[in-house]
Amino acid sequence: MMTSRLLVLLTLAGSNAFAADDKPSPIGYSDTPVIPGSKWKVHDIDRPRPVAVAPGAKPGGAPSDAVVLFDGTSTDAFQSKKKDAKGKATNEWAPCPWKVENGELLVDGGDCWTKQEFASCQFHIEWKSEPHTKGNSQKKGNAGVFFMDLYESQILDTWNNPTYADGMVGAIYGQTPPMVNAVRPAGEWQTYDIVFTAPKLDGDKVVEPAYITTFVNGICVQNHTKIMGPTKHKNITDYSGSFPAAGRIRLQDHKNEPPVRFRNIWIRPLP
Repeated sequence: MMTSRLLVLLTLAGSNAFAADDKPSPIGYSDTPVIPGSKWKVHDIDRPRPVAVAPGAKPGGAPSDAVVLFDGTSTDAFQSKKKDAKGKATNEWAPCPWKVENGELLVDGGDCWTKQEFASCQFHIEWKSEPHTKGNSQKKGNAGVFFMDLYESQILDTWNNPTYADGMVGAIYGQTPPMVNAVRPAGEWQTYDIVFTAPKLDGDKVVEPAYITTFVNGICVQNHTKIMGPTKHKNITDYSGSFPAAGRIRLQDHKNEPPVRFRNIWIRPLP
C-alpha cells in the first residue's frame, strides 16, 4: 500500500513539473532597467528584432542578403580599365577580361574592380594557386583584395615559400603580418572571410581609421586590426588627404604563371 501511494505521488509530481515546463516563456519584459547608453530596457519586449537571413546552403555559400559577385557563371559584376596607346591604364572603364573556366575565374588580364561601391562589409572569396607556379616570394601565387580600392588584404602562396612578414597571406600589405600562416598547400582551395570596417569621416577627412578582421581557412589571422592608411609598396602610409565614403573592391592580377584562380565571391554591406 505504501509503495502504491509513493508511486501516485511521484506521478503527480512529474505531471506538475511537466505542466510548469510546458508554460510559455515570456518573449520580453517591460519592467526592467534601461541599458546604459541605450533607449532600450534589458530584454525589452518592444525592441525591434533583427530580420531573418538564410545562411548559404553549404559552408561558404552566400547568405540570402549577400551581393553575389561571382557564382561561377559570369564576370558581369566586374570591370577593368581601358588602356591608352602606350598600354597605361586610363580612367575609362572596360569589360572584365578575365575568363571563366570550369566555374572559376582565371586572374589574367590586369586588375579588375567591382561595378558597385562598398564601405564596411563582410567579404568572402576562395582562391587557388598552382603547385608549379613560377617564381618565389612575392612572385608565387600573388594576388590581393583591395577594399575601397585602397586597403589590401594580401593573397599569396606562403606554403614553404619564405617572404617578408607583412607580405604574407592574410597580411595588411606593408603594415601588419598575420598572426599565423594559415595557408594550405598550393593546388588546394583557400578561403578568405573578411570583415572590413571603413574609416569614419568628417567631410572627406578621416577621423577614425579603418579596421579589418580576417579569417584564412577558418583561422583568425587579423583581429580588428587597425589599418594605418592606404597600403603601399616599400613605403609608410597615413590618412593625410581626402578620402571617399565608399569605393570599389579591386581584385589584383599580379601576373602569375599560371594564373591564380578565384571562385565563390560574395559580399554583405554592413552598417
